[in-house]
This record gives sequence, C-alpha cells and structure tokens, in this order.
Amino acid sequence: MSKTAVSTNKMKIKMNFVLAIMVILGFGTLIGRLYYLQFVEGEKYQAMALKQQLRPTAISPQRGTIYDRNLKTLAASATVWNVIISPAEIESEEELGKIADYLSVLLEVDREKIISRGQKKSSYYETIKQKVEKDVADQITQFILDEKISGIYLIEDTKRYYPYGNLASTVLGFTGDQNKGAYGLEAYYDKTLSGTPGMVISAKNAKGAELPNSYRQLYEPENGNSVVLTIDEVIQHVLEKNLEAAVVEHNVDNRAVGIVMDIKTGEILAMSTKPDFDPNDPRTLADPKAIARVDAAASEEERIELLQEEQFLQWRNKAISDPYEPGSVFKIVTAATALDLGVVTPEGQYFNCPGYHIVAGRRKSCWKVAGHGTIDFTQAVKFSCNPAFMMIGARIGPENFYHYFERFGFKEPTHIDLPGEAEGFSYSLEMLSKPSGEELASSSFGQTFTVTPIQLITAVSAVVNDGKLMRPYIVKQVLDSEGNIVSTTDPVAVRQVITSETSATMRGILERVVGDEDGSGRKAYVPGYRVGGKTGTSEKLQKNNAEGGKFYITSFYGFAPADDPQVGVLVLLDEPHVGNIYGSVIAAPVVGAVLSEILPYLGVEPQYTEKELEQIDIQVPYLIGELLHDATSALTQKGLDYKTVGEGTTITKQIPASGQPIPKGGTVILYTDEEPEVTMVEVPDVVGLSGQQANRTILNAGLNIKITGLGIENAASVAISQNPAPGAEVEAGTVITVDFAAKDLAG
Repeated sequence: MSKTAVSTNKMKIKMNFVLAIMVILGFGTLIGRLYYLQFVEGEKYQAMALKQQLRPTAISPQRGTIYDRNLKTLAASATVWNVIISPAEIESEEELGKIADYLSVLLEVDREKIISRGQKKSSYYETIKQKVEKDVADQITQFILDEKISGIYLIEDTKRYYPYGNLASTVLGFTGDQNKGAYGLEAYYDKTLSGTPGMVISAKNAKGAELPNSYRQLYEPENGNSVVLTIDEVIQHVLEKNLEAAVVEHNVDNRAVGIVMDIKTGEILAMSTKPDFDPNDPRTLADPKAIARVDAAASEEERIELLQEEQFLQWRNKAISDPYEPGSVFKIVTAATALDLGVVTPEGQYFNCPGYHIVAGRRKSCWKVAGHGTIDFTQAVKFSCNPAFMMIGARIGPENFYHYFERFGFKEPTHIDLPGEAEGFSYSLEMLSKPSGEELASSSFGQTFTVTPIQLITAVSAVVNDGKLMRPYIVKQVLDSEGNIVSTTDPVAVRQVITSETSATMRGILERVVGDEDGSGRKAYVPGYRVGGKTGTSEKLQKNNAEGGKFYITSFYGFAPADDPQVGVLVLLDEPHVGNIYGSVIAAPVVGAVLSEILPYLGVEPQYTEKELEQIDIQVPYLIGELLHDATSALTQKGLDYKTVGEGTTITKQIPASGQPIPKGGTVILYTDEEPEVTMVEVPDVVGLSGQQANRTILNAGLNIKITGLGIENAASVAISQNPAPGAEVEAGTVITVDFAAKDLAG
C-alpha cells in the first residue's frame, strides 16, 4: 500500500470520527433540548398549545319569564335557530350557488350577501340569519338531507315572545338581538332574567375546525330567574282599552298616560302610555301620526333621523320619564297640607272668587270667568277654584309649603323598579319666599313646576291612605327556573305625611267632588260605588310661550271606595284637540269607565243609595252622534252597562233605542261603524221559569229583560208570558218583556 493510500485512509477515519462526534453532539443537544422542553418546561408549552387549540363556544341560557300577578305569561323565551354557513366546507362554487339560491328565498336574505360570505374560504362560521322559527329550521334540515349539502349549520338560540302584543309594552320593554334587555323591565331586571351562558370547549385547528378524537368539555348554561309583576293583565287591558279610545276621541297629539295603583300597598296594577308599540317588532312605528311625520321627510337622511326619534319616543314610558305641570290634581296636596296645618277648616271659613285673584299686581284668572262668589274650603276643592287656592297657599306660607312638598316625595324620584325615572322641576325655598308671592300662588294650584305621573299618583294616594306615603313597585316576586320563590317584595311605607284625621276629612271632601250633582268630577261617578277624585287642567306654559299657541294637559285622579280606598287611577291626556279641554269633561269619564269595570273585578260590592235603587228601570238616553266615551259615561252614570261593536269613535247606532226602559245593570249595544253589521240572536223560551232563571237566560242570550207582574225577587213567581215570542230573531240588546205571576195562578 502506498503512502498516499495510507494517508487517505487516515483522513477518512479522522473525518468519520469528527462526523460521529458532531452527530453525537447534535443529537445530544437535541435530546437535551427535547428533555428540557418536555420535562422542565413541558407544562408551560402544553398550556400555550391548549390555549391556541381550545376554542370555547357559548351556549345561550333560557331567559326568565315575566308573569302578571296571576301568573299569566307576559313575556317568554322560545327556542329558535341561527343559520350559519361554513365556507371552508362548501365543496364548490356550484354548491355555494345552490345554497344561496335556496336560503335567499326562504330567509328573505340578499343572494349576493350569501355568495360574498360563502367565498371566505378560510372561514368556518358566517351568520346568514338569526332567530328563525322551527318550521323554517325544519325546511333547511330537509334541504341539507335532500341535496346532500355540506357547510350549512343550525345553531340553537332563544327568542323573546310577548303573547299579548302591545299590552304593557312601555312597561315591559323588549330585548335586543343578543337577548339583552333594551328598555323597560327587560332592561331593569336584565341580570335577574338573563341567566348565565353555558360553554362547549373543544380542540380546534388553526382554521377553526374541530380536531377528531380531541378534548371536549360541556358546561351547561344556567337559566335566568323569572319575575312576577304586580300588574294584573285584566286591569291592564281595561286601562289600555279606555286610553286608546280617548286618544282617538279627543285627537290627543302627545300621547296619553294611565296608572292604576293599589293605594294600600303601592303596587302598580296597570300602567300604560298610548300610542305604544309591539315589543315583538319594536322598531316598527305603531302611531299613525308618527308614521306620517316620517313619511313627510324631505330626504332619506332626514327620514332615517326622524324614524330613530320616533322609535325612541314610542319606547318611552311617559308615566315615569316625562315630568309635566300637574294642574288642579295637585290641589289635593295643597288642600291636605292646609288642613293638616290647621290654617283652614272644611266649613265656616270663606273665600271670595270674583273670577280672578291679584298677586304681585297681576290678575290670575279662575277657570270660571264669572267667578264662584263666596265659597268655603270644601266648595273650593269641589269647584276647583284657583283664586281660593291662591289664598289657601298664602295661609300655608312658603316654608310649610316647601316642607310638605318635600314630604310628599316631589323632591326626589319614587325609586320605582323601572328604568328612566325622571325628576321634575320645583322652586327652591328662596324662590317660594319671594315677597311678590307669585311663585307660591301659582304653585298652590299646580302650575309653574313639574312632577312625573308616578310621583303624583303616589303623593295623592297618600292623602287618602291615612296619610301614609307608599313606595310604588312593579315586581312582586322573583322565581328560580324551577318555580321556587327567590325573593318577595314587601310594601314599604316611606313616611307618614299627614295625620289619619286629615286623610279622613280629605276623603270625604274628594268624594263630594265626584258624588255631588255640582261636583267638578261628576263624570267619573259610578253608581253603586263611593268614588272620590279631582280634576286637572294645566297649561303647558313653556311650550305656549315658545310657540305662541295654547297647549294643555287634562287629567283626573279617582279612587274608590271613598270610605276605604283600595284602588287609585290617574289618567292624563297630553295636548287634546277638542272644543272643551277641561279634565272634568274629557279625562274624568275615562277614569269613571276604568273604575266601573275594575271595581267589580276586584270584588268590591256595589252599595246603591235609595235614590239609585228607585231608578231600577232606566230610560235609555239618545246616544247617536255622541263620542264613545261621552256615551259610555252617560250610560255608566245611569247604572247601565254597555258593549261596543266597531272600530270608530262616534256612536252610529244603539240598541235598545232611546227612551226604552231597561233594568239597572242592563246592557246597551253601541255601534261605531258607519255601516254597522248588527248581531242577530234568537229569543229563548223562558215561560215557566222562575224569576232568577228567566233573568239569567235572557241576559246570557245577549238581551235585556223588562219585568212586569209579580217581580223576579219573589221566589214563588214564574214567567207566564213573554214578548217577543220564543224563537224570534231580534237584534242583540233588544228588551224582552216578561210577565210574572205566582205559581198557583200561573196554571
């Protein structure tokens, strides 16, 4: 072997040795690094990897139910589905086109929108439409199966439903797209109702696709609690029906407000603002006047802006959010203050009203231009005399007036459990104490300061509730998802404002406002019930000064029974446009109509006076051409019931006709359509029946009965004849005359 060959072999051996050393060192370093990463910092990197791979998917909880006080469902959640496409899984443009063709028609979604989202090939989650109903979800499922389509998914979700439509909508509010409360109780009690979302945690790749055979953990959602309201669905319906009619009858421009309160507890039995909206579709305007204003916009930009303004307006609960000048209803507070201080007596002290009162050199008028003459304190309240109340305010004095104003709760919110409660404007003690006395004079009869409707009904209800100011509330109980009681709201007496003796005196005076023939609140009278109340008509001074017009708010507060008040009703009509805008004329009948329906429903038994009992058979008045509420008020005051048929606001036909006698409690059918479709009924056969049986049979048929002969109270009497004859077809409401005789004479 040559030296050259030997040298070459040695070189190879050295190179192999170096290479081996390098390999050993490399692998050693690699193994060492792997050991370090796996055993020393393994937990750290494992956590980092999991953080990147584990993706959470939220599961929506079921939102709690809202019930009325009798557990009728006012708001509930139901299962719906969100339609999702996964572009990364859609196999071809042809398949995407087929998906877009189908979903665009079924879901009413723009086809190009679906195509655009479907072309995001790196995405696994593109929302096409949220909250579709089961029937639509079922059609999509069938489409997937029939066409063997990939990349469409249905994700379960919940949707809020309001089964009574717009009933109590400004109280309930509504929920947004994410099932979060947006307005009303839905917003105020959102945390209570919404529950806790669940979660699915699974391992996914960088594109968002779930890894096979990988980690998956399910955390169940916790459903929301439910709330039971103090609202009574029946009373709410009665209030809303009458407010809706009043808005149309009196051409109310700026909405109407009504509140029904349990005087003893502060519970809100009903609360409404009209016109309102349907919380199932809250962004659609419901008020025709609002729609007309939006449609009259000069440009698309202006239209959008007006639409948003009108939407916000229709969602507002004016009962708590909009302060106003209360007018003469506030005289209840002034009168109670004066009596409690002892600066007046119900009788024996007199005030002279020539039709005006001069304060600070300025003449302030009475609503009665000729004046009331010389009247006592009770008459001042009964006739709602402004000059007398300015004199009463002067007797009270600024310090006492301010003190009682504060004690009645007008200097702070009521803290009712609803969002958006506003505070009104009132004078400071310094302003009330000005030497001119002008601020004190105007405040004494309810002008130049503002309160909210909820503040006012709370305060005036305290006047008749033995002087106790109750805190208003609207949620009675909170229930868990199993129906167990989580919490109960107890009535809270905030403070004693006036003495029980003063309260008793005020109840008697306010009853005369309604019960006396010459009382200013006579149109709220309900036969058989002791009703008290107070009218109110206030000028919107700020708007009048700004626009140079005459704008008013008419209102009425009524309560019953006057000797032991159970329920109070406040109604205000903001900017009515009729010939006579006084609260005594247009607001009092609305309250009377509400009380006439809810008092029997609440189980308050009527107690008729001798005079009322003398008028058992009543002649039906002529009502054709009358506005609906004027007609119903006239019937109610005569002790007659009524049923309205039609959508109009003016009476076009009545049955029975005017002049016909029907018993007290009989029903008059009032038609309001231009060409009324009259209901015909068959006259039942009552011959041979007892008085009570015949009476019940006739009334159940939708007819009225006139009794002749022995009378139905006599247990020994039976019907011996009737007119019209059995089987005849007559108009609903027709009077059937039935003659009764003793059983032994009937054969």
